[in-house]
Amino acid sequence: EVQLVESGGGLVQAGGSLRLSCAASGFTFDHYAIGWFRQAPGKEREGVSCISSSDGSTYYADSAKGRFTISSDNAKNTVYLQMNSLKPEDTAVYYCALRRGVRANYCSSGGNGMDYWGKGTLVTVSS
Repeated sequence: EVQLVESGGGLVQAGGSLRLSCAASGFTFDHYAIGWFRQAPGKEREGVSCISSSDGSTYYADSAKGRFTISSDNAKNTVYLQMNSLKPEDTAVYYCALRRGVRANYCSSGGNGMDYWGKGTLVTVSS
């Protein structure tokens, strides 16, 4: 059974930083995209950033470019999202998700079609 477990959310002031972690387990397939989506109250889900298992290529939403960095530790089967210069509009529940057989830019779809999801971690940025 595939499991994705997020951690690292919390409350931070605007301008601060957080690092989210997604520990993945229970799968053996090699080619997939894994990354982060977020949903704020009253807003549609947004693909924030993803990484391809095959070549490490990445996708970033415009809202994340220049502030967020995705990385992976294959030995630990863990994906990280380093979030810097956080803004109140970054407040959301952040979910880790995985889709087999695609590359990172698949995440621009907003999460439709992702095969597996974590339960999410709340990020709150105060002004």
